[in-house]
Amino acid sequence: MAENTCSLAVALRTLFSLLGAFMLATLLYTLFTDGSPFRKELLTPWMAATLIDFYINVVALAVWVAYKESNWISSFLWIIFLICFGSIATCSYIVLQFLKLSPQESSQDPMYYVLLRNPNKTTAAEPKRKNSFVVALTALFGILGVFMLGTIVYTIVTDGSPFRMELLTPWMAATLVDFYINVVAISVWIAYKESSWINAAFWIILLICFGSAATSTYIVWQLFQISCQDPVYLILVRHGDRQVYSTGQKANIRGFLMRHNSNGGYEQMFLQISLRIQLCKIQESYCFSKC
Repeated sequence: MAENTCSLAVALRTLFSLLGAFMLATLLYTLFTDGSPFRKELLTPWMAATLIDFYINVVALAVWVAYKESNWISSFLWIIFLICFGSIATCSYIVLQFLKLSPQESSQDPMYYVLLRNPNKTTAAEPKRKNSFVVALTALFGILGVFMLGTIVYTIVTDGSPFRMELLTPWMAATLVDFYINVVAISVWIAYKESSWINAAFWIILLICFGSAATSTYIVWQLFQISCQDPVYLILVRHGDRQVYSTGQKANIRGFLMRHNSNGGYEQMFLQISLRIQLCKIQESYCFSKC
């Protein structure tokens, strides 16, 4: 199991390194062969719709980056990179997060540690200050999803089908490559979250076909799975991790086990009693929230 999770970390790190390098090569090639992208004739109705689609996905990634970073300066810089360099910045950031993992984290659950900010240092008190984010993000991505759907319908009505060869200019092709690399990043998260490959495949197909409209719908759906009292970052992890982590105790119990693993005698007895008390409290809180 440890070998499989460690190989997963290596595989994902390699995948996003290759995708980032491919996007960089695509950008440079298009720049040299087709000139500047900042030309008015390139901004066709479908190019505008594609850019809106692209940047709504960037908003989703930027929210995660803002959560992950420990200070606003680094968050601001990475978000600027996402806006300016698109999936190149996305891939660079993801690879950097995988490189930060310790060997132990890589062998346990690398996606869990990449998605969450300092999971071993999170306390139960932290989520209480951020409950309003659940409502705010639900409203934000609900509006963005409806806006993107309206944009698609409007562009089809006014400009016709997007499947026309004259629309596939070099910069449109580069934008689509950029867009779908970000879709790959979001798809990896969905594949990690979903317990069934059927559900994961269903959502990934929706992402490929409907872009950020599907991204926004999925995020809103996940936000509806947690209450306003839960920390918003619970949508990043699997449902199995969410039940324990929602009380803010998962990291504390892990750390407690690691610190006392080598002790015996009365300390082992005390550890077992303490853990049972903690688990009873967790079950009680979870049942109460469900009621």
